[in-house]
Amino acid sequence: MDPRFRGDERIIMDDEEDSGSGEERIIHIAPNQAGERLDKTLADLLADVSRARLQALIATGALTRDGKTITDASQKAQPGDYRLLIPPPTPAEPKPEAIPLTVLYEDAHLIVVDKAAGMAAHPAPGTYSGTLVNALLHHCGKSLSGVGGVARPGIVHRLDKDTSGVMVAAKTDAAHAGLSALFAAHDIERVYIALTRGAPTPVKGTIAGQIGRSPNDRKKMATLRAGGREAITHYTVKTTYGPPAKPLAATVSCQLETGRTHQIRVHLASKGAPVLGDSTYGSGPVAAPVREAIAEAGLQRQALHAAVLGFVHPITGERLRFETPLPADMARLQRLLAAL
Repeated sequence: MDPRFRGDERIIMDDEEDSGSGEERIIHIAPNQAGERLDKTLADLLADVSRARLQALIATGALTRDGKTITDASQKAQPGDYRLLIPPPTPAEPKPEAIPLTVLYEDAHLIVVDKAAGMAAHPAPGTYSGTLVNALLHHCGKSLSGVGGVARPGIVHRLDKDTSGVMVAAKTDAAHAGLSALFAAHDIERVYIALTRGAPTPVKGTIAGQIGRSPNDRKKMATLRAGGREAITHYTVKTTYGPPAKPLAATVSCQLETGRTHQIRVHLASKGAPVLGDSTYGSGPVAAPVREAIAEAGLQRQALHAAVLGFVHPITGERLRFETPLPADMARLQRLLAAL
């Protein structure tokens, strides 16, 4: 019997070889196996994948059926074939790396940094080194909170790899729990500055709705009618560039009430004003003068910066607030846009 076939499960390796980029499994659910929770049914059919692991994979959009991405592990299992993409294993434990950090604040409980664009928050498939976690392990030693797990010590929230700005990490489990509670209660001040194609209308407003994995592309997020998580962004257009009646670009301040994956990028794109330099959500042409300004500024990522982070210290009760200026690439682009 072919070892890639095990009962109702078939394993497909990339190019029929173990390329190190993961594997795709096709799990067949017979009519008499349908009706129970999907994660439980799949766990019963996959002896080497735990139910908790399945729930995590499903939440990231790794499961599809008939070409449609499934992100709700609690839905009822349906008869037919499901495809599960299992990423390659990550190293068991990230290593300390002597990466320079811009530290804004540090005490025995937590550390606040100004993360550079191009630095991932933590190791993930395809990015095992050069992350903020690697830098923090070197800077903080063994004092980082372990609540985030082996691969994510100290991490309470994340910024996209190519988004710059203020982040806080926990150095003790008590601080981790306190910070997590603040984020869960939306009791955190978070302000981002985005440079956008065109400008959202009206000039001030709130974008609300549900965000979840795109049913067409599991690597993207999208606004959904149902099945996502509530996402709320308050925005204000600070400056427009080009003709007032039809701006070519804008500086937009975004205050997060919730913090979903790619929230600001998805929300601004839904208003027809995607973040400049965003290759994932920035569909549509950019005006020639703006395109030239982007090239001259040397911007090679989405023009999004986490400018403000404010919260009450979970241990001392002190109110803390940190604000950082735009990094060089965004500041230069803003100056060039102002000359349009």
